[in-house]
Amino acid sequence: IQKIRMDMSIAATFRKGATNVNQTGSVIAKMNLMGIPISKSSYAKIETNRMNIKVSELLALAEILDCEVGDFFKDLK
Repeated sequence: IQKIRMDMSIAATFRKGATNVNQTGSVIAKMNLMGIPISKSSYAKIETNRMNIKVSELLALAEILDCEVGDFFKDLK
């Protein structure tokens, strides 16, 4: 029998980069300018772990928040 693993939640990690509404809005705007269409609603769902993040969104967030992609996974066990 194969065990099913739960999805990893990296939301808390990238929430550190956008700590208030103004920064969150800025992140969303920058993602859209980069050609990564995301709405406030979708971003909120990712933050609250109700929606999985796409690789393209993760790469854009890493660039916007000036961090490495691996930084999102540092605190996961």
